[in-house]
Amino acid sequence: MGHDVIGLDNINDYYDVNLKLARLNELGIDSQVVTHENKFFQSTTFQNFEFIKCDLENTKAMQIVFTKYKFDIVCNLAAQAGVRYSLEHPEKYISSNIVGFFNILEGCKNNDVPHLIYASSSSVYGNSASTPFKTSDNTDCPVSLYAATKKSNELMAYTYSHLYNFKTTGLRFFTVYGPWGRPDMAYFKFTKSILKNEKIPVYNNGNLERDFTYIDDVIEGINKIIEKGFISNSDNENNAIYNLGNGKPVKLMNFINLLEKELKHKATYEMLPMQDGDVYRTWTDINELKVNYKYEPSKNIEYGIHQFVKWYLDFYPKNN
Repeated sequence: MGHDVIGLDNINDYYDVNLKLARLNELGIDSQVVTHENKFFQSTTFQNFEFIKCDLENTKAMQIVFTKYKFDIVCNLAAQAGVRYSLEHPEKYISSNIVGFFNILEGCKNNDVPHLIYASSSSVYGNSASTPFKTSDNTDCPVSLYAATKKSNELMAYTYSHLYNFKTTGLRFFTVYGPWGRPDMAYFKFTKSILKNEKIPVYNNGNLERDFTYIDDVIEGINKIIEKGFISNSDNENNAIYNLGNGKPVKLMNFINLLEKELKHKATYEMLPMQDGDVYRTWTDINELKVNYKYEPSKNIEYGIHQFVKWYLDFYPKNN
C-alpha cells in the first residue's frame, strides 16, 4: 500500500518460536540473524519494511524506537494473549499488557503521534447475556485477568486521548483465526489432535458459540481505519472503540465438524465442564464499523476452515 512499516516483536516462547521465525522469513527478514535484542533489521523483500526485536515493557528501548521514527500512526497488536494462560501466569499479562501498553501510550504522547490503533478483545464483555454485543454495553465484569488487562487498555487509552489530545481507536477482536495463526487457539489444537487420532477437549460439553473472524477480514478492517483515519464514536472526541468481528456466531460442534470434513478425519471427543475464565457465547454487532468505515466481512466459516487446513497441512507435513 506504499507505507513505510516498522514491525516489532519480542519473539518470546509463549508458543512455537519456529512459527514466528517462519513469519519473519515471509517478510524478508533472515530469522537466523534475529538473535539480539533491540536491533533493527531491514527486509530483503520489502524495501519499506524494517523489523525490531524488542519487548514492549522495555521502557528505554521503546523510547529509542519512538524517537528514531516519526510515526504517522501506531498500530499495537502486541500483547500477551490467551484466557487460560492468564490463570497460570498472571504476571506476564501485567508486564506485557499493562506496562507494555503504558510505554506505547507514553511513546505516542511524547512524540506527537496523531493516531493510535490498538487491539482490545471480545473478552471484555464477559458472560454478558445481551447479544449481539454492542460497544455501548457494560464491560465492568471481566471473567479473566486477560480480559481485565484489555479493559484496562481501553481506559488508559481513553485517559491519554483526553489529556494529551491524540486519537485512539480500540478494536475488540472476536476469535480471529486462519493461516499463520496462534497454536494455542482451539482450532489449531483440534487440528493437530484430530490428525494424531488424539482426543480433543470439548468444554461445556460443546455448548459454546464463537463469532469466528477470518484473518483477512480483520486485516481489511484495520486497513480501512488506517486509510480513512480516526472517527470517534464516544463522548470523547479523541477516542473510539469498535467491534471487529464477523457478526455470525458458530456453534462449537459445527466448527469441529467442518474441521473433520476438511481433514477427512473423524475426531474423538473428551467432553469436559466449563473452563474457568471462559465465556459461553460471543456475537458482535459490527454496525458502527459498517457505517463509519464501510467494513463488510466477506469470508464465511467454510472458506476460513478450508484455507486454514490447506495451510496447516503444507506447513506441518509431518503431522499428516
